[in-house]
This record gives sequence, C-alpha cells and structure tokens, in this order.
Amino acid sequence: MRLAVNERARAFKAVSPGMLPPLGIIFGLFVAFVAAEVWSDFDRAKLAVSSEASALRAVVLLAASFPGEPEAQLRALVRRHIEEAARQEWPAMAWQTATLTTIPASLTEALQLTLALTPGNDGQKTAQREIVTSLQRALDARRQRIVISESTVDWVKWTGLLLQAVVTLLAIAMVHSDNRVTAALALALFATSVAISVVLIASHNQPFAGDILVGSEVLLQVMPEEGVPAPGN
Repeated sequence: MRLAVNERARAFKAVSPGMLPPLGIIFGLFVAFVAAEVWSDFDRAKLAVSSEASALRAVVLLAASFPGEPEAQLRALVRRHIEEAARQEWPAMAWQTATLTTIPASLTEALQLTLALTPGNDGQKTAQREIVTSLQRALDARRQRIVISESTVDWVKWTGLLLQAVVTLLAIAMVHSDNRVTAALALALFATSVAISVVLIASHNQPFAGDILVGSEVLLQVMPEEGVPAPGN
C-alpha cells in the first residue's frame, strides 16, 4: 500500500486481474505435487509396519507347531525384536539416523533357528516353510520402513512452494492496491490457505516423527507374552 503511489500506483493497477487464476492454479499444482508424495510415503509407512506385524504374528502362531523349546525360543526372539524396534529403531527413524547396515539380530537368529529345526511330520514341514517365509516378509517390511523413514520434502520443493505463494500474494496486493480493505481480505484468505497447506504437508512430512506419525503400536499389539502358552490355549 505504501508503494502504490504516483507512477507505481498506475503500474500496479495495470497488472491484469486475469493473472491471479493462473498463479493460484500453479500454487495448487505445487501443493498437490508435494502433498501426493508426502501422503504416499505416509501410507507406505503404515503398510510396511502392518506387514511386519502381520508376518511376526504368523511366526508366533506357526511356532506352536514345534512345541517346547523351539516354540519358546521363537516367541522370545520375536518379542525381543519388537522391543528393540519400539525402543531403539523408532527414535532412530524419527531422527532419520536408522540405516540398513544394522542387521536385526533377533530375526536373523529366528531364521537360523527355524532352518535348523528337523520336522517330524508333513505339518511341521509346512509350518517350517511358512515360518521362514514370514520371517523374510518381516525383514523386507523392516527394510521398507527404514527406507521410508529417510524420505522428506527437500528444500527445493519447499522453496518452490513458498516462492510461488509469495508471488501470488504480491500479485493480489498489486491488483487490489487501490483498496486497503479488499486487499487485506484477499491477502488474508490466500495467506490462510497457504498456511493450512504448509501445516498439513509439514505434519506428514516425516512418517515416523512429529505429532502425526506411524507409531509402533501395531507391532506391540502382536508381541507375544513371555513364556509358552499352556496346551489348548
């Protein structure tokens, strides 16, 4: 408003209002482009955790085919893996310091234990194969969630999004430079929509960090209790 005087005022008013729709559309495309990537990563993170939990649950259920010490060991290893994931890996993923170089010892031991078992009948042979498959699925799901934890909106996308918002705000101010009330209303409305878009994207930017995150609750729900269940339970 202070700049809109004399020649500058005429120059500002010469800016066509027809520029505003294309600028708004471009900003909307920026938001859609960034949000689609962010929410896709968030959904993939939830799917990876759910797949890991499902695979570990299958291991616990199939371990009952080898009653006694093998079942107890498999249950203990699954329990240890879930505890370590919730206590160590989730904070590391939140800080984006989790790497694939760290091998999950519990799942590796469980896989080795399963392969070393000697099935006594066809049922145990089938259970052994399914346990190995489930452990491999759990390892793959863990790899996926660690890879996804490293995803984030880079500074180039944030810069492009915010610069486009600033350009659009400037265009609105120029078009309505002769009317303070109209300019204030238009700027407030668009600035609010920009703020909402940025908050929504930022809240889902890192799937394993922030107030809205993919937690370890699903894994904790399938964590077996200590000891082996009594026969018939």
